[in-house]
Amino acid sequence: MGNAQKKPHSRGDGGPHTDTSNSHHGPWRGKGGTSDKYKVPEESKEKVANGSSKRGSTASAQGDKGTTGGEKAKETVNLDTPCGALPPHLSRLKNEGNLLFKNGQFADALEKYSQAIQGYTDSGMDSPEDLCILYSNRAACYLKDGNSQDCIQDCTRALELHPFSLKPLLRRAMAYETLERYRKAYVDYKTVLQIDISVQAAHDSVNRITRLLIEQDGPEWREKLPDIPLVPLSAQQHRREDPPSQQVLQARAEKASRDAERRAEVRFTALKQEGNDFVKKGQYQEALGKYAECLKLKPKECAIYTNRALCYLKLQRFGEAKQDCDAALELEPDNKKAFFRRALANKGLQDYLACSSDLQEVLQLDPNVQEAEKELEEVTVLLRQSLSSATQDKPRKTVAITEVDGEEVMTEAPNSESSCTGDNISINLKPSSAYEFGQSLNASRCCGNTAACAKLLTSTEPELLPQYLSNQLDGHTISFIVKALDSHLLEKKPDLAYRHLDQLHTADRFRVALMMLEKDERRYVTQLFERLSAVESAEFTKDDVQNLANKYI
Repeated sequence: MGNAQKKPHSRGDGGPHTDTSNSHHGPWRGKGGTSDKYKVPEESKEKVANGSSKRGSTASAQGDKGTTGGEKAKETVNLDTPCGALPPHLSRLKNEGNLLFKNGQFADALEKYSQAIQGYTDSGMDSPEDLCILYSNRAACYLKDGNSQDCIQDCTRALELHPFSLKPLLRRAMAYETLERYRKAYVDYKTVLQIDISVQAAHDSVNRITRLLIEQDGPEWREKLPDIPLVPLSAQQHRREDPPSQQVLQARAEKASRDAERRAEVRFTALKQEGNDFVKKGQYQEALGKYAECLKLKPKECAIYTNRALCYLKLQRFGEAKQDCDAALELEPDNKKAFFRRALANKGLQDYLACSSDLQEVLQLDPNVQEAEKELEEVTVLLRQSLSSATQDKPRKTVAITEVDGEEVMTEAPNSESSCTGDNISINLKPSSAYEFGQSLNASRCCGNTAACAKLLTSTEPELLPQYLSNQLDGHTISFIVKALDSHLLEKKPDLAYRHLDQLHTADRFRVALMMLEKDERRYVTQLFERLSAVESAEFTKDDVQNLANKYI
């Protein structure tokens, strides 16, 4: 990091920001390299700005020699020592500034650094690290002269050129502290400690400023701090020396993962219990928040989705309740609670068909769920009301039934004056489309002619029945077909009757239409299957009939 990294050349003698790789000219690093190297006593800020510690550095030692014999000191300093990538005349300016700074001539040193900075700019060269050091050194001069504002400005420029350079950060922190801008000073000191945890001056300053911030901002002082930047590992000097082995890193990662899992499990259990407690108290909105936090920790926990769905139902947020139940069923396809609560959500959304389907799933999983039985009875009534309001019976007409090829003509007497009035209508007993089949079926049902319906079914392949009925199927149609099969086909052609029943339940809207059957109509269905099960046939067995009956009864 800037001055903290090794360079191919020395940085000159005795300046406030010399290369730390040069042990003879680095006022920031003591010979021992101990944690005292950045220690800054409160009573003396001179040594902080200059970078020397109580233990002393080679530069400070040279400064002492200079006080006893100025001529001798001058002889030991080579002002033409190369400084990084700077050209000779700029290196000399920098070295002159370092010497003047060491001798306490801060204004003159500042001038030399300013000239070097200007020369760097005029030269058009590209060496951000050298320019960073020049700004950092000039900032040290400003700090010595009590010009904290310009010190901060130069340190900021240096950090823009070389992010996370330690000395500019430390000097800017001191300038902020001088201006009583304690929050920013705290952030810079903490950043310094991320780079090098052994900087004692930063530790002392953090402790001192912490007490000031507590007095100034109270217990919540941390919340008022600016964000502390995260220093990358590459800039953390105290972690560079002995990088951990791959095995150590893997062990640390595994331990961290186990610790995180344990913490997450404890947190999850606590949040779930808090959510359950809120539900018991009827505080469903508060419970939603707890369950949402649970799902952040365990997004595949089915019970949390069903619990949250219950809260949504209580708050009449049916769409969200349905979504949570869908998520739960993706995780556990046989979850009774999810089916039941989704049924309630669909009921709230007035999707009675979907509600009925979910309730039947519940009862199939567990026939003893009385709540599902009650809800199914209620939603069946609602579904009938919904369908009856959407579709009304059309006026009935007198029907004449005729074979299309002219071989047979059959006329049925009307059941009532209201249902068999109007023009005679021919019934096509060999339909070739869903439209023709529907016309013939409606015509025969108009006057209750089950014989004509039976003839229509006889001439129609059972596999075509679901296609022909399409979306026109309703409870009355099912009842009429059942009566026709029972009265006319069962005795003569039981195999054909079975095949029609086996195809009928696959038609669209069959389950909805089946729910519309009245009590007497259901009795006809039961009677048909009882008689069919007594038939001896090579095409089907009693077990086949029983399995098929489960689709109807």
